[in-house]
Order: sequence, then structure tokens, then C-alpha cells
Amino acid sequence: MTTGTVETDKTAQLPQVHEARNPGMALDMDWVRAARANRSAIERRAATLPGRRSVKKDYQAAWLARAVSCIDLTTLAGDDTAGRVARLCAKARHPVRADLLQALGLEGLTVGAVCVYHDMIDPAVRALDGSGIPVAAVSTGFPAGLSPFHLRVAEIEESVKAGAQEIDIVISRRLVLRGDWQGLYNEMRAFRAACGDAHVKAILATGELGTLQNVARASLVCMMAGADFIKTSTGKESVNATLPVSLVMVRAIREYHERTGYRVGYKPAGGISKAKDALTYLALIKEELGDRWLRPDLFRFGASSLLGDIERQLEHHVTGAYSASWRHAAG
Repeated sequence: MTTGTVETDKTAQLPQVHEARNPGMALDMDWVRAARANRSAIERRAATLPGRRSVKKDYQAAWLARAVSCIDLTTLAGDDTAGRVARLCAKARHPVRADLLQALGLEGLTVGAVCVYHDMIDPAVRALDGSGIPVAAVSTGFPAGLSPFHLRVAEIEESVKAGAQEIDIVISRRLVLRGDWQGLYNEMRAFRAACGDAHVKAILATGELGTLQNVARASLVCMMAGADFIKTSTGKESVNATLPVSLVMVRAIREYHERTGYRVGYKPAGGISKAKDALTYLALIKEELGDRWLRPDLFRFGASSLLGDIERQLEHHVTGAYSASWRHAAG
């Protein structure tokens, strides 16, 4: 089993744990074929989460602050500009109004990362200089992943060279749909190698994989190939993060940790825009994986609008009144 070393991170007001990175392993087809997913049981379990776990008052504020620290603040629009990215990075540095953080005793709170297209890496790196907030770049022909393979690998290498510390890659869905697990493993290994020291998040695009069993098997294969995170969606599919899919993926993560000793992160993305939804996902992670995963090195929300609703809820906690959403702009 692997162990982590702990340092005090006064800015985040949390111990900062340095986890041994998942090196991957040889493809174990017996393990992959044994993966099953009982849809009815999974859906029953997922349906209990929103109503069965409730945190209130100071506890709710603390959980929402933790959610903020785990957000990949994202802009992936065709009309992104350096100015827009700079404003988003300013929000990443100060995600909640200073007076609210002071009232909560949470000065220094930041988001987990800023996620952008390759062309916006340089302005993001410059805007975040000295903050400790990493830049994540989507890559490998995001969102469809259908560009030539050598170009997908080159795109990763160029993004790392430009300063991205995290790379969100998209897998080839067709490999999953035809059960080509060796092909998926080889692809993921090549992407991981191209990332070098940058951490790699494998986007499964679960809404396009057909079955929960495919989700379970693709999760295992990507982890065996060395993924640092597995992620639900690009945010561009018709179906993005859901609780049943998340349950399947986090249980695959738990099994991988039990067998190998390595912890792999989880990132639900797409469609998570309300503070109450963030609390539900945090409860899922706490119950299925434990407190160690409730930190930004192992859990992220892929979101652009979630932060605004969380900030409104924190203002309500401090003042007793809700503010208009326009008072909490993303950038």
C-alpha cells in the first residue's frame, strides 16, 4: 500500500497530502471482464443520496467551501479571449467575496484549477502566476477525440510545453463500444506518456458509452493505463455527469485502490450547477471513498456556473438574505 506525506498548507487551511502517483499496471483482462454493473441496484442506491444526506448551517458552509476548493473553473467557448480568461483567473484567485470569506474565517480560499483550450494556456498561466492554481488544458481533439492519433499526442505535448500542469484527454469511444480494451489501454498509455509530469484526467464521455458495464470497464482500463483522474464527460454530450454513472466510477476507483494501493481521482463534469448538487456529490464521495478523496488532488467538479450558486448560498449563510445572481459573476 502507498502512503502520502503531509505538509501544512496555511492558505487552503488544510494539510496538503502528496500522494504517490498512479503508475498504472499491465492490462488485466480477467479483471476487466469480471466488471459488472447492476443498473437497478445502482439506480436505487443513487436515488437515496439527494434526500438522505443533509448538512445545515455551519456544516453546510464548510462543505460548500470545500466544494469551491475542488472546482475546475472552466471556459471552453469558441469565442474565448485572453481578456475573458484573465477575468476567470482573477475569479479563481478570489472565488468568493473577501467580506464573506472573512466572516467565515476562510481567507485564502481558491479553486482547484482553471480549465481552458490550448490557445488560452499562456494567458491563464500568466494570470495565475504565483497563485499555486494549476492550469488544466483539454486535449486530444476535445470533445470528440476524432483527430488523427499522432496529432492528439502532439497536442498533449504542446499543451505541456505551454505550461499546462493538468491535461484532460478524451478517449476514443468506439474502442469501448466494440470492446477493444487493449486498444483503449494502448491509447491511454500513449497519452499518459505524452503528459510527462503533468497529471492526466481521462474523460470517458459516459453518456456515449451505451451501458454502465462499459463505464465500469473503461474506468478500470484507463486506471490500469495510468490515469491520474477519471472524468465523466466533456460537458458537450447530451447526457453528462449523473449519480448512477458516478457511483459506478467511484466504486471502480475504490476497487483499484484496494487492489493496487494507488488512489485515482474523480471528476464529475457537465450539468452540475447548483450548490445542493455539489453537496450530494460530496456525500457520495465521502460514503463510497472516504474523507481522503474530499480534497482537490483527488476530487474536482468540472463546472462554470456552480461557483456562482455556491457563493450565493454562502452569502445567505453569513447575512441571512439571498443576493441576485449577477452579484456573483464568474469573471
